[in-house]
Amino acid sequence: MDLFEKVSEDIKNAMKAKDKVALETLRNVKKCFLEAKTAPGANDTLTDADALKIMQKLVKQGKDSAGVYAGQGRQDLADAELAQVAVIERYLPKQMSAEELENVLKEIIAEVGAAGPKDMGKVMGVASKRLAGKAEGRAISEAVKRLLNQA
Repeated sequence: MDLFEKVSEDIKNAMKAKDKVALETLRNVKKCFLEAKTAPGANDTLTDADALKIMQKLVKQGKDSAGVYAGQGRQDLADAELAQVAVIERYLPKQMSAEELENVLKEIIAEVGAAGPKDMGKVMGVASKRLAGKAEGRAISEAVKRLLNQA
């Protein structure tokens, strides 16, 4: 069962359970999936990798929105956003811890033979592909920068 089918099935389950947060969130996710499927050049297909990218984007947007709401003193809206983020995160692969990320990045730096900050592009190219879905781009970038500055 691919992610699209899983989300569709979980929408039915959320209706039966009368789980409004999950239902609203999953309907939004499915809408984004359908938009991606029907986009020009998509050939009415959506791979799980593309679906994961969409979900990661929605999680990032939700966290950013929650931060803005909290900054404006609207904790009620921030909590609603974070509840939706929690629903989407159930479908994403487990995120790497800081130590795991650093260990993988050290291996990648050794692989590409990076010697300092000027080699950040080489490292980021490999790291972004290998760690897609397992760590946020910002976290990868900051860790690479820190490790290369130590080199």
